[in-house]
Amino acid sequence: MPEYLALVVCGSPLAARAQDVAVLAMRAGWRVRVVATPSALGWLDNAAVELATGFPALVDQRRPDQPKRFPEPAQVVVCPATFNSVNKLAAGIMDTYAAGILCESLASRTPMTILPMVSTRLWDHPAWRPNLTALTVAGVTFVDIRTGRAGHPEPIEAGTAPEVVEAFDPAWALVATPPGPSR
Repeated sequence: MPEYLALVVCGSPLAARAQDVAVLAMRAGWRVRVVATPSALGWLDNAAVELATGFPALVDQRRPDQPKRFPEPAQVVVCPATFNSVNKLAAGIMDTYAAGILCESLASRTPMTILPMVSTRLWDHPAWRPNLTALTVAGVTFVDIRTGRAGHPEPIEAGTAPEVVEAFDPAWALVATPPGPSR
């Protein structure tokens, strides 16, 4: 049975491409569960995610009387990641199910790739660069959503989100992710 890849989707326009990333990850041998922040729901096509993966996106914590919904992920991809979610991860804030998956995965050294979709209007905030550095030191790989290059991501120009989403290649979300165990 293939191991799980958790595809964490945050609330920005690129969330509309989550099912495309999930399909490619499954073709690479992963079993994919999409975990969405509450703010991602406005951008995410949950019906398309369920059609692609066989599961609806998970948003809320399970109830105490419910069993775990999937094993610990062997790989985490955050696409897209927002300013808010990256900063919360660096600070260890677990106020949503998605944030909990991210914090637990970072603490357990689960391989993690983050594709931030952050505009030029927020890029120079004083918390941003130190948090990118801290997460990189902790083992996170960042990938630029405009080029697919791993390393130091760049901001998107404010107001260009539709063009960025259209030009995004879903394979870029997996450039730092090895093939799944069933490959």
